[in-house]
Amino acid sequence: MLNQKQAGGGPLGKIKIGNAIYPILIGLAVVGWMLWRDFNPEVFADIRFSWATVGWLCLAVFFMFGRDIGYIIRIRVLSGGQLSWLQSFRVIMLWEFTSAITPSAVGGTSVAIIYVHKEGISLGRSSAIVMLTSFLDEIYFIVMFPLLMLLVGVDRLFDITAHAGIVARGLMTFALVGYFLKLAFVCVLSYGLFVNPRGLKWMLLKIFKLRWLHRWYRAVERVGTDIVLSSHEIKRAGWKFWLKACSSTFLSWSSRYLVANALIMAFFSVSDQFLLFARQLVMWIMMLVMPTPGGSGFAEYIFSTYCRDLIEVPVAMQLGAATLIAVLWRLVTYYPYLVAGAIIFPRWIKQKFGSNKL
Repeated sequence: MLNQKQAGGGPLGKIKIGNAIYPILIGLAVVGWMLWRDFNPEVFADIRFSWATVGWLCLAVFFMFGRDIGYIIRIRVLSGGQLSWLQSFRVIMLWEFTSAITPSAVGGTSVAIIYVHKEGISLGRSSAIVMLTSFLDEIYFIVMFPLLMLLVGVDRLFDITAHAGIVARGLMTFALVGYFLKLAFVCVLSYGLFVNPRGLKWMLLKIFKLRWLHRWYRAVERVGTDIVLSSHEIKRAGWKFWLKACSSTFLSWSSRYLVANALIMAFFSVSDQFLLFARQLVMWIMMLVMPTPGGSGFAEYIFSTYCRDLIEVPVAMQLGAATLIAVLWRLVTYYPYLVAGAIIFPRWIKQKFGSNKL
C-alpha cells in the first residue's frame, strides 16, 4: 500500500506492481495449455523468414504506436492543450497499465481521474476528461459494430465453421451482451451529457438510496458529479474539438485491430483482411464481460478459436498457426504495457506522493 493517506486511502492504494503477476500467470497458463494441445511442428516447418516478414512485423509495431499516438493526441485535445505531450504519454501508459491488471469490465478509468489530476488538471476537469474519453470509446463500438455486421454479414462474422453452430451462438451471445451493455451505458450517459445532467444525477442518487444498493451511493454520487462537469465541458466545445477527438479515437482503436492483420501476414496469409478486422472488434466487445485482468487467458483462447479459419494454411494446421499468432499478438499488444507500467508507476508515485512503497 502507499504510505501517503491521500494515495493509500483511494483507488491508487489498490494498485500494486505485484498485481501484474496475475494476468501474466493466467496468460502463460492458457498459452501453455494451448501450445500443448495444438502444437503442430508442420506450422513451424512451413514458416520462412524474409525481408517481407521483417516488414510486416515492423508494420505491426507501427500500428501499436498508432494506437498509443491516437490516445495521446486525444487526451491532449480533451485537456485543451493543458497536458504536454510528455504528460499525455505518461497518463496513457499509467492508464493502460491499470487496465492491464484489472478486469476488462473495470478497466483503468477509476484511477485515471487521479492520473490526470496529478498532472496539474483540476479535479473537476480531470473527471470530465476521463468521462469524455470513455464516452468516445463506447461511441466507436456502438457505431462500428452494426456497421461491420452490415458490411460483413452476421453469418460470416460469427459462423466459424459449418459445424460450429453452438460455438457461433455462444460467441454471438457474448458479443451481443457486451454490445448492449455498452449501448445502455451510452444512452444513459448521452442523456446526462447532452440533455439533463442534473436530472440524471438526481435519478441515480434516488435509485442508489435503496438499501441493497446503498453501499455504492458515494461512488454513484461522484459519477453524477462527473457527468454534470463533463456536460459543462461539452457545451463549450466546438466542431473542431469533436473532429479531433473522434479522429484520434478512430485512429487508436483501428490501429489496435490492424496489429493482428500485420502479424499474420508476417508468417502466413489472410483470406479476408476486413473480416479479420471485424472479428477483432467483436472480440473486444466480448472481453467486456470477462472477469480476468485485461481479459488475460480469454483473449488468447478466443483469438485462436475465432480467427483461425482466416489464416490461409491447410485446415489441419489452422489451429496451430492461430495459436502461434495469438501468442505473438498478446506479446505485442498486452505485455509491453505491464512492463512500461511497472517502470513508470513507482516513479510517478514517488514524484506525486513522495513515496515509492507499494
